[in-house]
Amino acid sequence: MKLYKPLDYQLMKKLLNKQNTFLLLLVLMVVLAKVVPYQEAYQEIFDLETFIDWGIAGIFLLYGLKLNLKEVVKDISNWKLHLVVQLATFVLFPFLVLLFYPLALRWDFYPLWLSVFFLASLPSTVSSSVVMVSIAKGNVTSAIFNASVSGLLGVVFTPLLMGFFLASETQNEGESDEVLKQLLLKVLLPIVLGVLFNPLFKAIIQKYGKIIAEFDRLIILLIVYESFSAAFLRGIFSSIPAIQFLWLTLAVVALFFVVYEVVRFVSVKLKFSREDVITATFCGSKKSLVHGSLFVLVLGISPQDKVLFLLPVMIYHSFQLFYVSWLANRLRITG
Repeated sequence: MKLYKPLDYQLMKKLLNKQNTFLLLLVLMVVLAKVVPYQEAYQEIFDLETFIDWGIAGIFLLYGLKLNLKEVVKDISNWKLHLVVQLATFVLFPFLVLLFYPLALRWDFYPLWLSVFFLASLPSTVSSSVVMVSIAKGNVTSAIFNASVSGLLGVVFTPLLMGFFLASETQNEGESDEVLKQLLLKVLLPIVLGVLFNPLFKAIIQKYGKIIAEFDRLIILLIVYESFSAAFLRGIFSSIPAIQFLWLTLAVVALFFVVYEVVRFVSVKLKFSREDVITATFCGSKKSLVHGSLFVLVLGISPQDKVLFLLPVMIYHSFQLFYVSWLANRLRITG
């Protein structure tokens, strides 16, 4: 028992340092977008949009290459736990936000509501879910299973859930076809290719895992910079009252706690072990900043709305990181 605590503490400390740095870089990208926004004239020097497009495909290709199918198959027998996590991710989250749909229409804050629904439609995180479960001494194997499966299901369910609302905003059938084309070329095809070539490049991916993780973060930072640049150039923030940012923050934090407590209640009622309860609550309450940053570009969301869609994801990501880190450490000590 004593051997695990220093290891878990160091693991948590390392993760927090890296994530803290990343969060600061996200803020820096927003500041940079305000001071030196990316303009169309810069395309002649460096085509940022094309680089991001290829980067999105690259991330999903690497996701397929990193996917450990043996781990997924090995833990499939723990189906009750997996069902709870996936239902929480793709049913409970969207359902809770849908409850406020009539109010959004009545009180005229539909765009704000839709941005939170976008957050609710995203899959769970991968790396941080597994690490946090490990720190809290949960079921790591099942965490790997659910994080991997959630990412794959998100390719289908996130566009499907958002399609009910984005379709009404689409101008014509041609634009709908373009969105589908982007999903197939930038998301689904790269994942399929990654899974197919997984046996050939598995060793290389493991060897250069740290560099690959940095590539993921680079693309996310560039997406944030490009999106916020467009927002500042169009004066979008001047049209969003400060009170809406406050409501947005309160909404995503409340969403986290409601989902977390519901998943914990269901897990206890199903008589899960302590390890499985930790895995269910941690994996079932997480949302992926990576998928949020990528899907905001491939779902046909208008340029003026991209920042509004990214904001709740960034707020939720920051909150879940710090709160769940504290919670995981407390569970480690008391476990």
